[in-house]
Amino acid sequence: MTGIKPLPQIALGNGGPAIGVQGFGCMGMSEFYGTTDEAEARATLERALELGVTMFDTADVYGMGENERFLAPFVRAHRDTAVIATKFGYARTPENPNDWSLDNRPEFIRAAAENSLQRLGIEVIDLYYMHRRSSDVPLEESIGAMADLVAEGIVRALGLSAVSAQELRDAHAVHPIAALQSEWSIFTREIEAEVVPAAVELGVTIVPYSPLGRGMLTGRAFAQTLGIGDARSHFPRFSPENLAANMRLVARIEEIAAEQDATPAQIAIAWLYAKAGQLGAAVSPIPGTRNRVRLEENVAASSLTLEEAAMVALEPLAREVMGIAI
Repeated sequence: MTGIKPLPQIALGNGGPAIGVQGFGCMGMSEFYGTTDEAEARATLERALELGVTMFDTADVYGMGENERFLAPFVRAHRDTAVIATKFGYARTPENPNDWSLDNRPEFIRAAAENSLQRLGIEVIDLYYMHRRSSDVPLEESIGAMADLVAEGIVRALGLSAVSAQELRDAHAVHPIAALQSEWSIFTREIEAEVVPAAVELGVTIVPYSPLGRGMLTGRAFAQTLGIGDARSHFPRFSPENLAANMRLVARIEEIAAEQDATPAQIAIAWLYAKAGQLGAAVSPIPGTRNRVRLEENVAASSLTLEEAAMVALEPLAREVMGIAI
């Protein structure tokens, strides 16, 4: 794909580093979504940076540390331009791969940050997220521990993932929160009622994950790609009966895409930018991919303007989706 416009940039939160208006979700390169061609994945990372994608999103739980190790040489080679975001919160380890319990204790947070720094081979994490909130630890204690890492210079900015509007406000009162990562797409819109307004009020950048509905919004052909080892086959939205119903909704997106000479994925990403604009929110969605063709398709969507008729047609789809997101 040629003639792609480089991505414009926005500030991450209030006064944070500049990032591209589209980031990069790295999870699928190491786990959950089937096998990865490592050479193509690395070439995709390099191409992303060329196109103005500057924020690369990982977590210590992705591949149980392997995703951070995979990204390490890329991040170190481009330390002046690549913004690395990683997360803590899950207790899962190679020794206990089925332990999905949460840990938000201050001592766990510090150890997790130090381990991530070691795996990435860097001295500072640009954006450090609480991956999920554990209600058995007071939020102010966890955010206080994260703030200590900022004060010590080993973390630059703080983020939260999948929290409520009130939790975002409470955390922000302890230390400024630069980014909120939550699922947001044509098919998943729960955050629009309360969370998005809170983020706008506080000046928090929203980082929508799964903007392509974990691949579902790329088109009906996606349904034929779920293979052995793909975690999505166990998600309610991807069960055979629900997937068939949801693909009928995707067909409607394909019709809109054809009308605008675009792909369904581009319609989905363009919709997200348009909806965020309507709500006054600063966003940097993080679609994930392992190949350059899909990457270029995603980046090109940032300059696609949806017609009003398309926005109207897409508006009711979330209410018709079968199955919860995960």
